[in-house]
Parts: sequence; C-alpha cells; structure tokens
Amino acid sequence: MDVRGPGRYLWWLVRQCRGWVALGAFFGSLWFASLAFTPYLIAQAVDRGLAPRDLTALLPWAAAVLALGVATAALGMMRHRSMTKLRTQAALLTADLVMTHATRLGAALPRRVTAGEVVTIGIADVWTIGRAMNVGGVGVASLLAIGVVATLLFRTSPMLAAVVLVGVPVLALLVGPLLGRTQRAGASYRHAQGELTARLVDVLGGLRILNGLGGKDAHFDRYRRESGLVRERGYGVGGPASWVGALGDGLPLVFLGVVTWLAARLTAEGSLTVGDLIAVYGYTAMLVIPVNVLIFCGFDITRGLVAARRVTEFLRLPVPDQAGSGAPAGPADLHDPASGVTVPAGRFTALAADRPADAIAVLDRLGRYGPTDATWGGRRLDGIARSAIRSRVLVAENDADLFAGPLREVVAGRHEPDDDRIRAAIDVAVAHDVAASLTRPVERDGRNLSGGQRQRVRLARAVHTDPEMLLAVEPTSAVDAHTEAAVAARLAAARAGRGTCVATTSPVLLDRADLVHYLAGGRVAASGTHQELLASSAGYRALVTRIFE
Repeated sequence: MDVRGPGRYLWWLVRQCRGWVALGAFFGSLWFASLAFTPYLIAQAVDRGLAPRDLTALLPWAAAVLALGVATAALGMMRHRSMTKLRTQAALLTADLVMTHATRLGAALPRRVTAGEVVTIGIADVWTIGRAMNVGGVGVASLLAIGVVATLLFRTSPMLAAVVLVGVPVLALLVGPLLGRTQRAGASYRHAQGELTARLVDVLGGLRILNGLGGKDAHFDRYRRESGLVRERGYGVGGPASWVGALGDGLPLVFLGVVTWLAARLTAEGSLTVGDLIAVYGYTAMLVIPVNVLIFCGFDITRGLVAARRVTEFLRLPVPDQAGSGAPAGPADLHDPASGVTVPAGRFTALAADRPADAIAVLDRLGRYGPTDATWGGRRLDGIARSAIRSRVLVAENDADLFAGPLREVVAGRHEPDDDRIRAAIDVAVAHDVAASLTRPVERDGRNLSGGQRQRVRLARAVHTDPEMLLAVEPTSAVDAHTEAAVAARLAAARAGRGTCVATTSPVLLDRADLVHYLAGGRVAASGTHQELLASSAGYRALVTRIFE
C-alpha cells in the first residue's frame, strides 16, 4: 500500500486492480473499434452497393453492418460490466483499508479524527476513488479509439487526420484549467463537508440530552448556518464542474461540425466520394464519445485526487505500537511530567482544572492515548507494551461506546458475566433505575437511556472491570446532587486500596479524594486535600465556589 500521496495511492490501486483494468481497457477498446469501423462498412455499402444500384454487392455489406452492430452491443455490455467491477473493487478495497486501519487505531481513533470524517471517507470518498479508476479502463480505450479514428481518417484524407490529431490536445488545453479549479474548490468543499458531518454525528448522538436541556433549536440553527456555508462552497465546486460538463458535451460537437464542414468541401471539390463523406461524418460522430469520455475521466481523476488525499491522510495516522517492555510488577504511581500530576497507587486522586480539557488531556497521557512522556513506576509509558497498559490502566470517558445487548453483558464487557459482581458495580454507580432486570435490553450507544443513565452504566462497567488504576472523566456530571453524593461515597469505598483518579470540579467528589491536584493553565498549581486547598489556594476556592454556585 502506497499512501505517500493521493496520486501514488491511485496508481497503487490501479496495480491492485490490474486484472479488471486490463479487461475494461480491452472491452472498451474493442467497443470503440466496433463503433469506428461501422462508418467504414456503411461507406462501402454506399459506394459499392447503393451508388451503382448493385443489390448483390449491397447485401453482404449490409449483413456486415448488422453483425458488427450485434457485436458492438455485446462488447458494450462487457465493457460496462468490467468497468463496474473495476470501480466496485477499487472502492471496496479502499473501504477495507479504512476499516482495518480504524480497527488498529482502536480507542485512539476518536482522538485522531472526528467521527464525521470517518463517515464521509467511508461513504463518499471510497466511491469517488472508485470512479477515478475509469481512467485506467475506458480512459485508455478512448486514447486508442482516437488513434484508430485518426488512422482511418488518414486513409481517407491526411488533412482531416491532422485536424483530429491537433484538435484533441486543443480540447484538453481548454478543459485543463477548469479541472485545476475544480480540484482546489473540491478540496475546500471536502474539508468543510467532513466538519459538518462531524457536527451532525455529535448532534444526533446527543439529541436526547439537547431535547432535555432545551438546546435543540440552538444547535439546529447553528447547523443550518454551517450547512449554508458548505452549500456556498458547493456552488464554488459546481461552477467549474458545470463548465467541464458543458465543454465535455459541447466541444466535441463543435469539433464534429468543423471536421464535417471540411469533409463536405472536399466532397464538393471531388476529392472525396459520397461514401467517404458518410464515413468521415461517422468517424467524427463516433469520435465525440471517446473525447467526451476523456474529458469526464479528467473530471473523475480530479475528484478522485481530492478524495484520495483525505484517505491517505487517514491511513497515515500512526497506529499505537503494541510492542514494548514489561509493565511494573505491582501497583505503581503514574506521573505526567507535562502537567506535574502524580497519581499514587492505591489512593483516590482528583484533578480540578480551570479548563476541563486540560484535565482530560492529562488522563489521556496517563492512559497512553496519543504521544506521551508519562511514566508508570518510573518507566515511560510509550516504552511499555500497550496490551499490558490496557489490562491494568482504564480510562473511563463519558462518551465511551455502549454496545447493544442485555444490560448484564453491557456491564460485564469483555468479562464473563457474574450477576453478583454486576449488581455490586451497579450499586456503586447508583444505577438501580436502569437495572430493574439484568436482561433489560440496551440499544447501541444507550439510545434508549437518558444521559444520566448512560453515564452511570458506563461507570458501572468501569467499576466491574476493577482495574489496577482507574482514570475517570467527570463520572457524575449528568446526575442530581443526591445521586452524586451516593456515587462519590460508594466509589471511594469500592476503590479503596486501588488507584483511582477522577477529573472533576464537583465538591462532593473532591471532598472524598485523598489527594487533589489543582491545575491552572494545564500545570499543577497546588496539591492537597479538598479542605486544605480551600483554605490555601484562592484560585482553587474560586473554581470550586463558581462550580458549586
């Protein structure tokens, strides 16, 4: 696989699909050749049969025209079939590469690229790349067809053959700048389209919460404004693209008129026979098809390069290295030099940040999601085998996926369901309103649950996993004060003797922590217990008071 650039990737695809490329070019060439020879047979029928009124000579030529017409229809079907196979194979091969790479990225995927971008690549870009394969099939056949027509015209009139050989490059020069503009406008439009799809995915995923908070209309208005901007960029693509379409249909007809006019003058002068005139008209009329195909192949390859650029950028995202040294033999502290945060083993730690994103970034580094220089027991995390980290350190996020299935299996995750352990985890998360029955069905991403219920099910799953080190992001942000107090007390008791770190600004959770790190500007500004920081740190006191109010 060559992902060094969009052009290299498309060339790699051509090599991978070379069998269907060859078949498309083969049947396309034969189809074009049959179209080109049809005027020749008609000309022979006119000159040798109709003109001298010789029925005996006319019938064989008429039969040949009929036989060639049947062959043309069969070759046309085979050409279409092989080109459809080629486009489909290229699209599915690209889709397979994208899905495989997304699987390898695993939990790092949402940190590297938005869900909307993945959706746009998987739905739009792969089929656009498939259409770019037209160049390898009918594109090659079109060039061969132009060569065949030029040869046949040369036998009739060298001047007309010269007009054809000069005229086709002139058409390419006229259309070329428009293809460049289309590519530039298409790249901008494709970027905006990915961002808009990402916003749509986010809005749909949180639609139930937005309805509850009354924010649906505000997000709808914002989406409508942004979609309007994308529409305007689409018009920017449509301008040059429409000219390409118009020229693709119009210029070959102008070309046909010029060649036919020249042939008519030569016939009037006696240089060509009536049959030759008919043949020249047929050759040139047939030439409209390959010239039109070449113009639209240029349009397809332009759009294919835009799509391939997004695909190659995605495929170049580095996959987390699975290899590495062993993890610490027993429970050990996690330390993040970038922020100065240390999460002691066996203690309940909290991170309170003036910017919530800073606390989340710390937990990502401590969980080895993305580049990190964090250490575990003095060893760099990026030098430890990822499988060892994942088996002992768990980052529990609010937007973590919930798979569809019975509640028992959703909470148990990859572990064998144990009803007693599951009920204990549900009790810690105070999720009894969800767990009236452990067989209750949960839809994908918990779409049949409220925001608070989804959050508590995720927390129950994390508690059930019982990792050596649990790193949780705002585990109580979507629950009421009474439930939050119960969760804080039960989580602290359940995790006694196990390392736990929560990113939160909730005074209830902060008061349960053995150690609180106050982050200002992404760095530790003060550390201590909740009460100590309230007394000694004005910034911390202002942060917690503001949140509490």
